[in-house]
Amino acid sequence: MFVLICSTLLLFIRDSSAQTGASLERRNFCQGDFCISLIDGEITAEAGLCVVIPCSFTTRPVFKPRSLIWFKCENKCSASNMIFNSDSSKVQSAFRGRVSLLQPDVSKRDCSIIINDLTASDSGSYQLRVMGWQFLTGSEDGYTFSSTATVSVKELIQKPTVMVPPLTEGWQSTLTCTAPGLCSGSAPEFTWMWRGGGGEKDSHITGNIIDFAIESLNAVSQRHSSTITLNPSFTQHHNSEITCKVNFVNNITTEETVTLKLNLYPKILNSSKCEVQSDVLTCVCASEGLPLPTIKWPLLENHTQYSVTTTVTGTTVTSTLNLMLKDQSNTVVECVSSSEVGDVKKSLTMITSERREDQHCLIPWVVVAAVSLSVNVVLIISLTFLWYVATPSFYALKALFMHWKLLDISPHVTFSSFQRNKRKAVKPNQEDTTYMSLKKRDQSAEYDVIGQPLN
Repeated sequence: MFVLICSTLLLFIRDSSAQTGASLERRNFCQGDFCISLIDGEITAEAGLCVVIPCSFTTRPVFKPRSLIWFKCENKCSASNMIFNSDSSKVQSAFRGRVSLLQPDVSKRDCSIIINDLTASDSGSYQLRVMGWQFLTGSEDGYTFSSTATVSVKELIQKPTVMVPPLTEGWQSTLTCTAPGLCSGSAPEFTWMWRGGGGEKDSHITGNIIDFAIESLNAVSQRHSSTITLNPSFTQHHNSEITCKVNFVNNITTEETVTLKLNLYPKILNSSKCEVQSDVLTCVCASEGLPLPTIKWPLLENHTQYSVTTTVTGTTVTSTLNLMLKDQSNTVVECVSSSEVGDVKKSLTMITSERREDQHCLIPWVVVAAVSLSVNVVLIISLTFLWYVATPSFYALKALFMHWKLLDISPHVTFSSFQRNKRKAVKPNQEDTTYMSLKKRDQSAEYDVIGQPLN
């Protein structure tokens, strides 16, 4: 396990240093029987994270190492430059608690250290001193290696990793944000922010379940992460942005933003239906979903003569089926909508066109009947009015005809012909009797004289 963790940390250093083009090959530097193996070149790291200085050493056989001391200095190091001592905590305050040995057992002769919570001021040269027991002299002695390791701390460019599972509307999902680096220093702070698809300002997410976790890979390496639980809504979260911000010590921050893409579980709309006209069955199935669903008609498995057309509008797919179907009894039409999210099916309602025509024709017949009734009523009222207006004129014309007869005037229209046009005989009144008395044949001589034509 130790070898695996060291390899991971060394790989991290190797990747970071590759940006500078520096060689990360280890090299042995010897002075007599004392040798140290260090990186030949500059070790690049990023602020807020950590750096590993790989190191191993050998000594003369009569020297038994007991403790290790690391200094940070540019020239000759002294006790004031001490950043780590395996036997004492008397080190520089700026490094206290930030430096650890990868292998606490000094007898393994592994002098590799990890420095956490890096800042730009940690750049410089680091030197090792080995303290131990000298068998020849029988006393404690120490040896300082002249070769040093060089560290360069750059600006933090690594971003957190945001893991987003497939999101489906209505299904609770958990998002995970992992801080960069496998360091055992101070735990960073996580902040989640959300921005709607319409370009709204960032808003802190506080109403969801947020959890923080530290995964210890070994004594000197940890993985820090934060999780957030969402109940995604398509209208609110689709194409929106969520940001995970990580804040390390010394106000060193980094963040990562991802765009949320939601899936819509297939849904068959209520507008889906079937219509039968003569022997032709026409069915329409409309389904909404994302990714776009595929619509199938199980009824077609037993038919060969049919046509299916498909149209797409936004997140809605509409499939139209036309099928010759002579025997419509016991026919069940089922629409199946499926996608990688899931599938749904629905039996469609079947409507016959004749029944629909009867329903639509009922209203015009009612209108015609109402109009006919209204016309008849108006006609009856008009005839009644004309009857009462024309009756006095009838008797006046009758008297006129009698007068014409006494005067031997022969109009083209006779009273009898006019009278025959009357539907009903009317009893003469007193005025009529007066005119009728003029029909006597024994006129007076005075009237004959008046009635004779002039010579």
